[in-house]
Amino acid sequence: MAIDYRFEPKGLKSDLGWYDRGYIPHFEGGEIFQFLTFRLFDSMPQEVLNRWRVELNLEDEKEKIRFRKRVEKYLDQGYGACFLQDREVASMVQDTLLRHHSVKYELRSWAIMPNHLHTLLKPPNEFEIGDIAHAIKSFTAHEANKILGRKGQFWQPEPFDRYIRNRDHFVNTISYIENNPVKAGLCTTAKDWEFSSAGFGWSLHDDRHR
Repeated sequence: MAIDYRFEPKGLKSDLGWYDRGYIPHFEGGEIFQFLTFRLFDSMPQEVLNRWRVELNLEDEKEKIRFRKRVEKYLDQGYGACFLQDREVASMVQDTLLRHHSVKYELRSWAIMPNHLHTLLKPPNEFEIGDIAHAIKSFTAHEANKILGRKGQFWQPEPFDRYIRNRDHFVNTISYIENNPVKAGLCTTAKDWEFSSAGFGWSLHDDRHR
């Protein structure tokens, strides 16, 4: 499928800005791409996150970047049960993301890692990013638990999100997502990772010039 990779933010909401549901601040921006990271419930000890929040001033943009890099590095170490390593679970999560493309959001990139999921998407005006994230988590958690024969929490309560500022940020984010499995030592090239936009044939490098 050919994809238009032009960055054209539009339809920004009048109440554009940050909101907080109790764990992590989130950004509602209307029709603007957002980079979401969903973490499995045991992918990162809460005390580690709490300690980093104390150590870093998250009001400062540079400190926010340091915080994100620490989280990303920790996640790539594969902490926890890594339920997303199960091929049936990973396939179900990927199918769920694709099913709602062009309906609830525009999907541009994803990578399903052993203990977390990266995705880049843009909601239309009628859907808020918080509601989209909740719907993805709720359905996939229920289905994954059925597949794994378990009960209880699957995802962390809230994803990390970051809105995309401009085209360079957009392209760099897609590159980061596609190459995360390579960086984590899970494969040699981005296309080798089956459960990702690159492995699915939706790669930035394949499609952006079509």
